[in-house]
Amino acid sequence: MTLRLAGAGLRHGNGVQALRDLSLTVAEGERVAIIGPSGAGKSSLLNLLATALPPSSGELEVLGRQPWQLSARARQRLRAQIGLIHQAPPLPPRQRVVTAVLAGRLGRWGLGKSLLSLLHPADIPGARAELEKLDMADKLFVRCGQLSGGQLQRVGIARALYQAPQLLLADEPVSAMDPRLAEHTLSLLCQDAESRRITLIASLHAVELALRHFPRVIGIRAGSIAFDLPSTQVDQARLEALYANEQLQPLPQGSDPATAWTARC
Repeated sequence: MTLRLAGAGLRHGNGVQALRDLSLTVAEGERVAIIGPSGAGKSSLLNLLATALPPSSGELEVLGRQPWQLSARARQRLRAQIGLIHQAPPLPPRQRVVTAVLAGRLGRWGLGKSLLSLLHPADIPGARAELEKLDMADKLFVRCGQLSGGQLQRVGIARALYQAPQLLLADEPVSAMDPRLAEHTLSLLCQDAESRRITLIASLHAVELALRHFPRVIGIRAGSIAFDLPSTQVDQARLEALYANEQLQPLPQGSDPATAWTARC
């Protein structure tokens, strides 16, 4: 088992209750999409699973460990096995793409190798190989500040793939890409996870991508799980209830939710 939440809640420092009484398990190698309206708690859930935030209540188990019962050093070692793809990757504008990708291994490299790699990239072929998968190899030595939002997202994905984690979490990983590129990139991400037998959990605004690429879909609303189902069982009625009061492009009668539903949130 990769993940287990039991009655987990998350209250931010400002008093906002972001997550409420979540209980779920995710097995090794599963691909799971998280969908829901803006502000539902999707990003908070991913940060909780990434051990960036401790639960305010309940239990969290990641890769067989309870991270907040570990020492800080042991928790850091655990985090090296968890990849997190940000919607807006925190990449310094002056940093070169090769350095950004190689940063995926900093949690496993010693201090000396990590510092040296900032000056002389330690594994240029390895970084290039991951970027090639995303049609970004020609940007290897370009500074991040010269890239578009979609290109920065692909660099963030390449960094996570280079990390080779056991658990990969993706927060809106293709939101800045055009529909065709988003489809291609998400397909590649899922194929890579399947080939490496790693667990992939992604939050997505694009419902049609979630239904098409992920066997399991979890709907989150107001910090709670609205449904947890195989994608084939997520129908129009469930989506309408999940996105109630949101602006939606309606699903034509008789259409397949996997190809026709788009959330505008």
